[in-house]
Amino acid sequence: MGEENKVKDEALQILGLFETLPRLVVFDLDYTIWPFYCECRSKREMPKLYPHVNGIISALKEKGIDMAIASRSPTADIAKTFLGKLEIQSMFVAHEIFSSWTHKTEHFQRIQRRTGVPFNSMLFFDDEDRNIDTVSKMGVTSILVGNGVTLGAFREGLTKFSQNSGSSSTSKSK
Repeated sequence: MGEENKVKDEALQILGLFETLPRLVVFDLDYTIWPFYCECRSKREMPKLYPHVNGIISALKEKGIDMAIASRSPTADIAKTFLGKLEIQSMFVAHEIFSSWTHKTEHFQRIQRRTGVPFNSMLFFDDEDRNIDTVSKMGVTSILVGNGVTLGAFREGLTKFSQNSGSSSTSKSK
């Protein structure tokens, strides 16, 4: 437990550096919070998260920042079983886990309807650049992770979010 608490403390310190925080942090599942694809696993297995994920989730929870899941997994049942086994499913206010061709735009529309949080108040972590591209176009601050959500990716996400928020008074188009 020591390592997880260290990560949580560091994540809380990182959160403390920013005046503007996201109202909702959205995570992809496969290769973002855990190092595998659900469809390649069995429900009987005990999944493991990437090393920093639990601490980061705990810090967000403690700060009162809502979290959601947006996953294009074809095996939603396995994903949900794993979230249950890891005892983290209650940490998320919305679980949008379904196979889709829309690169997550549908997932985010549903999350937005369910939570009422505007896209520009969300921060999103995913391992696929095409998802990052489409979701960014919706106005969501989106971070590409290479090796799961780490404290480094977390800091990068909050930095980018606060920069995006700082310039939200002027509408910027790419």
